[in-house]
Amino acid sequence: MAYEKAWADNPKLNKTEQKKLVKDGLKIFEDIPHYSKKGFASIPKEEWDNFKWAGLYLQRPKEDGYFMMRVNVPSGILSYEQVKALAHICKDYGRGVFDITTRQAIQFHWLTIEQIPDIFKRLEEVGLSSAGACGDITRNIMGNPIAGIDPHELFDTSEIVKEVYEFFQHNEDFSNLPRKYKMSISSNVNNSAHAEINCVAFTPAYKEVDDKEIPGFHIKIGGGLSSRPFLAQPLDVFIEPHQVKEVAIAITTIFRDYGYRDKRHLARLKFLMADWGPEKFKEKLLEYTGQLPSKGRDALQGWNGGYFYGVHPQKQEGLSYIGFNVPVGRLDADEVLKLAEIAKLYGNGEIRTVNSQNLIIPNVKHQNVESLLQEDIFKRITTQPLSFIGHSVSCTGIEYCNLALVETKERMSRIAESLDQRITLDVPIRIHMVGCPNSCGQRQIADIGLQGVLLKTKEKKMVQAFEIYVGGTLDDGGKFNEKLKGKFHADLLDEVLVRFLDHFKETKLPLETFFDYINRVGLEPLQIELDQISEQLEEKVS
Repeated sequence: MAYEKAWADNPKLNKTEQKKLVKDGLKIFEDIPHYSKKGFASIPKEEWDNFKWAGLYLQRPKEDGYFMMRVNVPSGILSYEQVKALAHICKDYGRGVFDITTRQAIQFHWLTIEQIPDIFKRLEEVGLSSAGACGDITRNIMGNPIAGIDPHELFDTSEIVKEVYEFFQHNEDFSNLPRKYKMSISSNVNNSAHAEINCVAFTPAYKEVDDKEIPGFHIKIGGGLSSRPFLAQPLDVFIEPHQVKEVAIAITTIFRDYGYRDKRHLARLKFLMADWGPEKFKEKLLEYTGQLPSKGRDALQGWNGGYFYGVHPQKQEGLSYIGFNVPVGRLDADEVLKLAEIAKLYGNGEIRTVNSQNLIIPNVKHQNVESLLQEDIFKRITTQPLSFIGHSVSCTGIEYCNLALVETKERMSRIAESLDQRITLDVPIRIHMVGCPNSCGQRQIADIGLQGVLLKTKEKKMVQAFEIYVGGTLDDGGKFNEKLKGKFHADLLDEVLVRFLDHFKETKLPLETFFDYINRVGLEPLQIELDQISEQLEEKVS
């Protein structure tokens, strides 16, 4: 190895860290060919977690031997050949289930160990990889999904993201980090890459140098969700585009060498940043990079929530990009194959994934837009979704995930469909549903966050239920939503939300957003209303 494991002699290392001292996570790639020939039964239980470094999790129940796979898609940009390859892998091995994640990646299910080498081969042939999509390593790097075609970006970040991503791919100098490590790089002025919830985020900025204002980046450090969420904090530095790789390596080195390895639940970069603060972190960063200019002018103009619905002009004259809703991010393989052909017929074959679990077809000539929109597939995958399904996000849930407590994906879809039938509002409401505190569905940044829990009934049975959180945003530096008291039986959640949103509709101002409404009225009136709803529904049930 090219670096010294300064933490190796720490007697308080957790068991995972002790294991990683013996064998690097990326070594699993050397073992998979053997396991694929011998079958799942040949894999020792203590090796199961190592598959994360290859982007593989055992889905529930683990003993059945089916894997979930995440495939990295830096900036969410996929070529025609890549889309086709992913669709065929999904069709041949994944029972047709094709999920877009909240980090622009693609997720498959139902894979067996015997199939993995062929899947790796197919991915490699089109320049894709699942390496590092899970594990204590750099995850898929999020970016601007309209990079290179965005009329309002400061500059095209797609090649910067690609350069940084490729540096960390299969790089054993940085494959033993204290915990997962999430990075975003974007010059989109609407914060499409959700800077504040990433471990490291490069955000658009300007700096006056020699009487000339140049574009570049500011940096935010230490964001992350899960059961103890933190918003990333800005450092007082300005980074030019050509410096991003160097600075990214330096920050990752700091995390690797100074991050906490005693307790897994306290090992994310956010905890180191919270303890050090921006000044100390900047001081340590400059030891690696040398002097960097102080901050310039922030170029962010707001937050679009990762939504790009509709037809929009590109910076290239005569071309449009079109944003579509994929309900809760789930497609089937045949739909993906159809989308690939449409993208090739009307555009250049590209499809771009968005962290709102949606997609974009770019590079469509203006005169071809209407013909494209007439394709039958766009009855379900539409540019003008109904409000609730168009702003719903869901994690994988108990269907496949071993950590989840409740079913989420289909439930969120059903609830959104019901809300769209029963309630009409003059503003959208972003609803995120998660199956556990890890919050892959990013519950904390939603207008309404629904977190799955277990509830003990009067008959002392454990049933699926949800807690309700309100008031999240990443606008203006971000604010996490806050918990309202109560746990609500999953079967009653639809009715709870209908009544809750009816109250919002009756008491809001015209065009007042949910976030502004909560800032105006506070949590107490909402808690009172929710308590009354709970009492009414209990009477209804009894």
